[in-house]
Amino acid sequence: MASRRASAPTPFRCTECGWTTLRWVGRCGECQQWGTVVETAEQTGIVKAVASVSPVRAALPITRIDTTDTPRRTSGVDEFDRVLGGGIVPGAAILLSGEPGVGKSTLLLEVAAQSARAGRRVLYASGEESTAQVRLRAERTGALHDELYLAAETDLATILGHVDDVQPELLIVDSVQTVSSAQSDGLAGHPSQVREVAASLIRVAKERNLPIVIVGHVTKDGSIAGPRILEHLVDVVCHFEGDRHTALRFVRALKNRFGPTDEVGCFEMTGSGIAEVPDPSRLFLGHGSPEPGTCVTIALEGRRAMPVEVQALTVPSTAPNPRRVVSGVDSARVAMILAVLERRANIKLSDQDVYVSTVGGVRLVEPGADLAIALAIASAVRGQPVRHDIAAVGELSLAGEVRPVTSAAHRRAEGARLGYKTFIDEASESLAGALRDLTVRPVRSIRDGVPAF
Repeated sequence: MASRRASAPTPFRCTECGWTTLRWVGRCGECQQWGTVVETAEQTGIVKAVASVSPVRAALPITRIDTTDTPRRTSGVDEFDRVLGGGIVPGAAILLSGEPGVGKSTLLLEVAAQSARAGRRVLYASGEESTAQVRLRAERTGALHDELYLAAETDLATILGHVDDVQPELLIVDSVQTVSSAQSDGLAGHPSQVREVAASLIRVAKERNLPIVIVGHVTKDGSIAGPRILEHLVDVVCHFEGDRHTALRFVRALKNRFGPTDEVGCFEMTGSGIAEVPDPSRLFLGHGSPEPGTCVTIALEGRRAMPVEVQALTVPSTAPNPRRVVSGVDSARVAMILAVLERRANIKLSDQDVYVSTVGGVRLVEPGADLAIALAIASAVRGQPVRHDIAAVGELSLAGEVRPVTSAAHRRAEGARLGYKTFIDEASESLAGALRDLTVRPVRSIRDGVPAF
C-alpha cells in the first residue's frame, strides 16, 4: 500500500486558486488563468503544527501607533493627489493601469518632474523605452530636472541596485510586465514573474518607507494583466482611461487603502504633455443659442459634479425598424427611455430615427441622466428648445415615475454655481409632470422666434 502511494504521480497545482490535476495543463480548469499550473511535491493541506516564534516588535494598542513619521507628500499634480486621497503616503505601493497610448508614462513623468522640483530625488526605471527616448519626451513636456534619475533596466536585481546607489524618495517602474527576476522561472510578463517582481518591489517599499508607482498593462477586456493577486498586494490601484479621439483623460481609484475610491482626476492631453483640468464643467456643454433636442444634466464623476449636455435628433423614417444610434450613453437605457416616452407621455417615436449623443466625449453610465435624455428627445420631436438655465436630474422607471438620485444637494449646488436656475427632478413625480414643468415659465427663443420650454 505504501509503495503504491509513493509511486503515485506528483500532482500539479494552480498557484492562483489551488486547483489540482494529475497532469500539466497550460490553463487552470477552475480560474481559467494561463501559466499558473505548476508541479508541487508537497501536500497542500495542514500536515503539522507551526512552532511559534517570539516577535521582534511587540504588538501595541492602535491608539498608541505613531503616524507622525508617515505624513502624506504631494506629488505636485493636484488632480493625481485628489485621486490618491491627498497625496502619496511613504511606503505606499501604487499600481497605475491603462490602455496603450492613453498617457500613463506621460503622467508619471510629470509626477516625477514635479516631485524633483520639490526637492525629492526620483528614480524612473523604464523597461519599455531607452533613456534617450524618455529624455526626448521630457524635453517636450518640460520635465527636465537634476533630481530626476533615469534607468533603462528590465532586471529586478539591477533596478534594486540603482535604488541602493541613488537613494530615491520616489521610485517609478514602467512597467511591471517588462521586468524579470532571476529568482523565478519564465519570461518577463509571465504570471510567476509578475508576482515575484511585484512582491519584491512592495517588500522594498515597506522596508525603506519608499513610495513606489508601478505601471501595469491591461488585457483586451480592460482588466489588469497578470495574476489577480497583483491587485491585492498593492495599496492603491488607479486606472487611467480616455478616448483616443478626444484629449480628455480620467484617473479613477479602484482601490485605496489610504483614502476614498470615488474620486476622479481630470486631465487633458496637449502638444506639450498632460495638463490638469481642475474645473471641467465647461468642457461638456454646447455653445450658442438654444436648439431643439438639447438638455443639460448634472452628472457625478466620483465626488465631482459636472454639467453634461445631452443632444438628441429625430428624423422621420419609413423603414420598418427605425434606427437608434447612441454615443456616450447606454443603448439599452435609451431604448427603455424611448418606450417610456411613447407609452407614458404619448410621444410617437416608432416612425422616427433617433440619435442621442453627449458633448465632449464624456460617457454617461448613471441612471440619473435618464430624465435629461427623455427631455432632449421630447424637445427634438416637438421642435421646442429647452432654456439654457434649466438642468434635469432624475431616474426614470418603466411606470414613468421620476425617482431621486444620489447626492442631489451636491448636484443642485454645482448647477446653481454655474447659473442653472431651474431644476427638473423628482419633484415633478412623473415624466408627464416633468414635461409640464418645462412649460411653467415659457420664454421666447432668440433664434427664429421658436417658443422654448
